[in-house]
Amino acid sequence: MVEIIQKDGTWTFDGQALRLTPGRDRNVGLLRRTLGELVVPLEALAGISFEQGKKAGRLRLRLRDGADPPPLPERRGGGDPHLLAARGRLTEPHDPYQLTVEPDRHGVAEYFTEEVRTALLLDQVPAGPVTAYLLPGPSVPLSVSAGDGTVSFDGERVRLEWNWKTEDAKAAAGTRTLALTDLIAVEWQPASGLENGHLRFVARHAPTKAPAKYDPNSVELWGFKKDPLMALVAAAVQARLPHPAAPAGDVVAPGEPDTGPQPAPTPSGDDHDALLRRLRELGELHRSGVLTDEEFTLAKQAILKNM
Repeated sequence: MVEIIQKDGTWTFDGQALRLTPGRDRNVGLLRRTLGELVVPLEALAGISFEQGKKAGRLRLRLRDGADPPPLPERRGGGDPHLLAARGRLTEPHDPYQLTVEPDRHGVAEYFTEEVRTALLLDQVPAGPVTAYLLPGPSVPLSVSAGDGTVSFDGERVRLEWNWKTEDAKAAAGTRTLALTDLIAVEWQPASGLENGHLRFVARHAPTKAPAKYDPNSVELWGFKKDPLMALVAAAVQARLPHPAAPAGDVVAPGEPDTGPQPAPTPSGDDHDALLRRLRELGELHRSGVLTDEEFTLAKQAILKNM
């Protein structure tokens, strides 16, 4: 097991999953603090990187397209189907898949990165998209007040209640209750510059292009402190809708293993298998203390070059 502890949070990797725990530092975003600890299975990862900076570095996880319910930062390719419903961007303090690393822990971050990359290689985890969510999304019940209303979700129904800032035409429709079975999509867009954001629930038989200010199935967002929490509602609802990339008629529940079509792995020769076995042996020797960190790193690099 490898671990890196920072003011921004703690990341732990046990070879099968990463456990991401937000820190208590005041710079940790409200969304991360509210979301709490997040467990990311290795098969959900497309990669990991560490970026050094003058004052601080940054660990970043890159998830396989479709592995997690939206919304997420737009740091992946434009082909991610579920991002079509969540074109918003989480700012760095709110992004649960990155960790700020202090200068004196850059070496630990590099070692952490190599351990995860080696595990991805040994387990031959494909980097391609998946057709089922591998992360369950935020837990429910969930209720958030922001913008011109309050949105509550209990796993089966979405309830929208309005406040004194709601446009009269929308407030006149009264409290809205939408069954999950009546929804086909969720759109989340944070406020940006002079443009307001929104959280919109797209109903199966009642699509609308009305601005969120007037749409009774939308909450208008103005960029205030609690606005990012609406992203949690969007993710919780989307996680319980059919996966956008799932074959027609094939609905896979969140958290179940992905059985969709995957690229066939390239057959490995005897030499490749031997190198993989050698990597495993080196890992065991390192964990048992037979090899020092430096010896393990040098030996591992030599093997990876031959692969």
